[in-house]
Amino acid sequence: MAVEAEVLKELRRLRACMPEVTGVLAASADGLVLARDMPDVEPDGLAALTAAALGIGRRMTDLAGGGGFRELLVRGAGGYIATYAAGPTAVLTLVADDRVNVGRLHLEGRRGGSRIADLLTGRFPTDRPLLPERPLLADRPAPAATRGPTLGALPVRIPPQSRREH
Repeated sequence: MAVEAEVLKELRRLRACMPEVTGVLAASADGLVLARDMPDVEPDGLAALTAAALGIGRRMTDLAGGGGFRELLVRGAGGYIATYAAGPTAVLTLVADDRVNVGRLHLEGRRGGSRIADLLTGRFPTDRPLLPERPLLADRPAPAATRGPTLGALPVRIPPQSRREH
């Protein structure tokens, strides 16, 4: 099936852009492997455990009023296992060693989960590159003025002063 090949391409892209990621798996919410790129882990067992963790994560977010499930991060002595929602019927699981930048893991995992969700629902065109080409700096329009002070290029939110008197 063409979709499975595109999902596998996305999994390989994730591994290629983050060398600390040692395995990736796309699975259905009920624990069936959709695609995998993980040489050192048994994918069927991980997919089944991911489905179980997904059920627990969904229940926890429901109980705590946290909204729909988005992601789950497990840290072991040797690294991380991160699971991201990939639409309503699938999940993306990344296995990474302990040297991984967790912020980047989340960024790439969320992006990959979104892309896989689009592929599974047929919204992602497969004839376009995964990342759009960015225009040169000279071709970009000037940025709009931002409110408040900035630190580098990021806006800085200054918290209000404490209302308590000392």
